[in-house]
Amino acid sequence: MSSMFGCLFLGWFLNSVSLADLFCSQDLPFRDLQSQCFSDDGIVFERRRAKRRFIPPIAAPKMPLKRKNLLLVILLTVTAGVFLIACSSGAKPSRLAGDAVILAFGDSLTFGTGASADESYPAVLERLVGRRVVNSGIPGEVTAEGLTRLPEVLEKEKPGLMILCHGGNDLLRRHDRRQTARNLREMIRLAQERGIAVVVIAVPSLGLSLSPPSFYRETAAEMKVPIEEKILATVLSDGSLKSDYIHPNAAGYRRLAEAIADLLRKNGALE
Repeated sequence: MSSMFGCLFLGWFLNSVSLADLFCSQDLPFRDLQSQCFSDDGIVFERRRAKRRFIPPIAAPKMPLKRKNLLLVILLTVTAGVFLIACSSGAKPSRLAGDAVILAFGDSLTFGTGASADESYPAVLERLVGRRVVNSGIPGEVTAEGLTRLPEVLEKEKPGLMILCHGGNDLLRRHDRRQTARNLREMIRLAQERGIAVVVIAVPSLGLSLSPPSFYRETAAEMKVPIEEKILATVLSDGSLKSDYIHPNAAGYRRLAEAIADLLRKNGALE
C-alpha cells in the first residue's frame, strides 16, 4: 500500500515540477535573459524586436535560488530512485499459503529420471516444505512442447507457485537458443498472467564448463523472477550425484530439492 501511494506522489511531483521551474534563476545577467523562461508570479521578461524591458517582480525572493535549486534537484533524484524501486515489480514471490500447490514443470530432470518416483526432486521438495508439489515433468520434452502443454496444466492444478526447470533437451538437440529463451519467457508470462509466482532453475550446457547459457539469467532478470543457477551444474559435475551423463541420482535430486527450498525461503515464499 505504501508503495502505491509513493508511486502516486512521484507521478504528481514529476508532473508538477518541471526542469524549467528548477533551473530558471533570477540572478542571471541581464544580457542572458532573452533565452530564459517566463513566470506568472515571479520575474517577467518581455522581449521586443528592438529592445528588452525588465519588469520588476511583485515580491522578490529574499534568498538566492541557486542553492535551493540544487537541493531540489538532489531531492528529486533521490525521491525518484526510491519510488521507482518501490514501484517496480519485485522478483520475490509472495508467502505461500499452507494449502498452496507448487507446480514443478519441466522435462526428465523434473520427472526424476535416474531415481525412483519418491526420490525425484518434486517428491523430496514436498516433504521439505510441507506443501503439495505436483510433478509435471515429461522426459524428452523441449520448450516448444512445454509451452503448448503448460496452459492446460495451469488451469488444472491452479498452483500458487511454478518451478520452471526446462530447456535441457533444447540444448542437447542444439535448438536455436533465442527461440528457447522466447519459449521460457512465454511460459513465465502465462503463469504470471494468472497470478502465479515463478522461480527458474537454470540447466547447464553439457561440456567442459557445465555452465548455464546466459539466456537463463537474462530471462529471469527481464521477467523479474528468482533464479537458481548453480545447483544443477554442481550436481552434474559430481559423479557421486549422477545416475548417468545428464541425470542426477537420488542423492543429486535431494541436493536439487534442498537448493530450491533454500531459494524459496530466501525469497520469502516460505518461512
